[in-house]
Amino acid sequence: MVELTGCSLTLAQAKQVIDEKVFVTLSQESMDRVKKSREAVERIVKEKRVVYGINTGFGKFSDVLIDPEDVEELQLNLIHSHACGVGDPFPENVSRAMLLLRANALLKGYSGVRPVIVERLVEFLNKEIHPVVPQQGSLGASGDLAPLSHLALALMGEGQVHYRGGIHDTLTVLSKENIFPIQLQAKEGLALINGTQAMTAMGVIGYLEAEELAHQSELIASLTMEGLRGITDAFDEDVHLARGYTQQVDTASRIRSYLQGSRLTTRQGELRVQDAYSLRCIPQVHGASWQALDYVKEKLEIEMNAATDNPLIFEDGEKIISGGNFHGQPIAFAMDFMKIAVAELANISERRIERLVNPQLSDLPPFLSPEPGLQSGAMIMQYCAASLVSENKTLAHPASVDSIPSSANQEDHVSMGTIGSRHAYQILQNTRRVVAIELVCSLQAVEHRGVDLMAPTTKRFYDEARKVIPSITKDRIFSKDIEAAASWLQSIQLHTIISNETKEETTNG
Repeated sequence: MVELTGCSLTLAQAKQVIDEKVFVTLSQESMDRVKKSREAVERIVKEKRVVYGINTGFGKFSDVLIDPEDVEELQLNLIHSHACGVGDPFPENVSRAMLLLRANALLKGYSGVRPVIVERLVEFLNKEIHPVVPQQGSLGASGDLAPLSHLALALMGEGQVHYRGGIHDTLTVLSKENIFPIQLQAKEGLALINGTQAMTAMGVIGYLEAEELAHQSELIASLTMEGLRGITDAFDEDVHLARGYTQQVDTASRIRSYLQGSRLTTRQGELRVQDAYSLRCIPQVHGASWQALDYVKEKLEIEMNAATDNPLIFEDGEKIISGGNFHGQPIAFAMDFMKIAVAELANISERRIERLVNPQLSDLPPFLSPEPGLQSGAMIMQYCAASLVSENKTLAHPASVDSIPSSANQEDHVSMGTIGSRHAYQILQNTRRVVAIELVCSLQAVEHRGVDLMAPTTKRFYDEARKVIPSITKDRIFSKDIEAAASWLQSIQLHTIISNETKEETTNG
């Protein structure tokens, strides 16, 4: 069970709710804040005070006053007019993350919604009713207006939802679950859509997958080290302590632990004095990606617990301020940084693939072919990896450097953070396939060298991977192998296959 407070949600807890469907509850203290905030809104309506978003229009219409009898229609019109997202829907787990993050943000008690709004978001979570939300249409400032409007539609009984493996009309599902649609009241529509929960939800899903893939890429690189009879001296702890980056030190330590006991790796001078950068610099390059991912994690966990709508209500309604917490720039930068970090894991992986298949760079069979010439082996797999890497370079162009004015220039600078988060996820899928290709090739290489000579940890991983990826004894449709390997990597958690507690032999450093 995960209790939401509005202030303490972690990525680990988010993963439990999103992936493991852990039951969500609401802290009483947080709900008390929500109630007080709502009472302030109701006083404002009763006293006919002019406050943006409660009894005014939106954006450029902020100076248009709304009659008290029209404030509910104002919220309905807001959601209907802003629900103009287009394109394919976000993955269902991203929609689930949006529900979680929106509920947590409202629990901070600055938004002025009724408790039933928060309760309904959590009810959707616990009953696994996930709004269908189109991916495209957000500028990432004034919040993720279009995507979150589609989320709000579901609370109102409109639009469509993911439910029990299919997509259904929302009203049909609500009837089945005995849930009544909500009629939004003053400020509630604005409070639901004015925020960064689409880009942050996409970022959370992307980060959680990137973190696992980064760990997997290190173990697969270790198999490549064995396949190429790599030199382990470059991973000696003293080398990495001398530079001082914690993530680099940690990466080197994990590589040493994975290769402990291997009789395939070498020491400097045995076969050659030093390896190419794609082997020798694994800790430096992967470690730098970890630095970026650590930055992303920090920003996501701040944003997950942030009040990002507008206006915000303080001091029981005595202080109401129109600000700009909906601006997605912090997450936009983080997503662009994640794009680069993950793309670089693919870049260096593709270079290791080249060394595995190129007969001019190793003594392995050309292209790992069982019959060089008659059979092409992994030749075109490297082409595929190169193509994915090049596509990543285009996607890695920072979205956050772009801006375009909207709402008649009232909203004249925007973050494009949602575009950045979506591109980061695309890069992640491409990178997983590149790493999957390295896995296919490294398995073949260590098989050629002798699997009985592998380190215990890499051998355990080899045995599990071979259940999914058969040995290359004849040319076949390798697309199937790549996709099978990528799907397997996406479905597993490394710690369930290998132990990270393998004791390190200092002589193997």
